[in-house]
Amino acid sequence: MRTHGRIVGAFAASHSPGITGWPERAASDARATVEQAYADVRHRIEDLEPDAVIAVSVEHFTNFHLGNLPAFAIATGDSYLGPATAEMAGFLQVEQHQYPGAPVLGSHLYAFALEAEFDPALVEGGLEFDENFCVPLKHLDPGSKYPLVPVIVNGVNPPWPTPKRCYDFGRMIRGAVENQTEVKRVVVLATGGLSHWVGLPESGHINEEFDRDFISRLESGDPERLTDYTGEEIDRAGNGAHEIRTWLVAAGAAGVGFDVLAYEPVPTWLTGTAVAAARL
Repeated sequence: MRTHGRIVGAFAASHSPGITGWPERAASDARATVEQAYADVRHRIEDLEPDAVIAVSVEHFTNFHLGNLPAFAIATGDSYLGPATAEMAGFLQVEQHQYPGAPVLGSHLYAFALEAEFDPALVEGGLEFDENFCVPLKHLDPGSKYPLVPVIVNGVNPPWPTPKRCYDFGRMIRGAVENQTEVKRVVVLATGGLSHWVGLPESGHINEEFDRDFISRLESGDPERLTDYTGEEIDRAGNGAHEIRTWLVAAGAAGVGFDVLAYEPVPTWLTGTAVAAARL
């Protein structure tokens, strides 16, 4: 009898360039709290011994542009370059290299999504990473040993997929993992958010009230609370706050509440910065 795959862990974390690019600008206690939480998650993932990681994030016009901006995209490549350029590598303080892909799981996830009435874009090669994956993976997988299935969610430019659509996309991911036998142990990792403004005069502001309310909803694991947002409500936490959609995908994939391991409003990193782990 062949064993079906399962999601053995689900995590979410911020991906501000400042976390790796200029960590020293944060208050020392805030930096220590965030880096300790990243280390905690790194150890948890090591203990889980995943065969692959489904990594969910936005992307910042590194690959997609306004002429072609999918709501969701699934990548099925053998490998991915990150950071995308040498200049970006210097900016993020992440060495440019190839990250391994998990093409079998990626192809299965894409086909399963179509059968489940989702219509993501298919990226069979050429996807390059920016801070979306490079920043958190520097802390969580410094040796780049876990094969990745990158999933991109539009959280950067309206109109966005609704919060419920994102949560349901995560549920679809769980169904896809459990509907195959090739990859047994899968971790879901979401990156992005929380409150922040990108390229606007408010950049550096943090909407701590929004962040703590979102954290409370995430901890509850209640799908109705998690998805009860309008675009305008998220707007009040900045255009970058729409990246919480990636966390909603992870919440849908996990189907349980999360423990928030760290939350620090860090204006010098430009974001409300958090790290969380699902109670799986």
